[in-house]
Parts: sequence; structure tokens; C-alpha cells
Amino acid sequence: MKDNILIIHPRDNVAVALKTMGIGDLAIAKGIEGFPVVEEIPASHKIALRNISQGEEIIKYGETVAVGLRDIKKGEWVHTHNLETKRWKK
Repeated sequence: MKDNILIIHPRDNVAVALKTMGIGDLAIAKGIEGFPVVEEIPASHKIALRNISQGEEIIKYGETVAVGLRDIKKGEWVHTHNLETKRWKK
């Protein structure tokens, strides 16, 4: 099967959806075992690569880009409804 998510850096706990994905679709990328998507993920948006606890850093590009506002399940959409950036708090 063809990759449908992109893991940018090995340290990342989120990946980028390469297309809009629906509930139950299998998220596939090189170097990981595929896992089911648990909610619709719009193309180019972040998807959790593993369970992320409330207050835990969201890592993309190998860098912290935000923190989780609540627990985020593996395969869930990671966006403004469940993360917060320090930049937006200014």
C-alpha cells in the first residue's frame, strides 16, 4: 500500500495526512506499522502517531510546536480543538 501520512522527523509524535482520511482508514508510512484513523483528518493536517497526554508536547519537525489541551488518541486529528501554542497566547 502507498504511504498516506508523512512523518517529517523521527522524534515527531504527529504526522501529516497526505490526503483527507476517514474513520477506519489505515494510516501508512515507511518505518511504522499501519494504524486506524479514529476521526476524519483533512489533507495536510496533523494526525497523532501515538497517544499523547494532556499537557504533553506536540512534536513536529523534531521541535515542540504546541502542547495537548487534553488526552489525544493515536490516529486522532491534532488541531486547534485539542492543542495550544505559546505563540497564540501572546
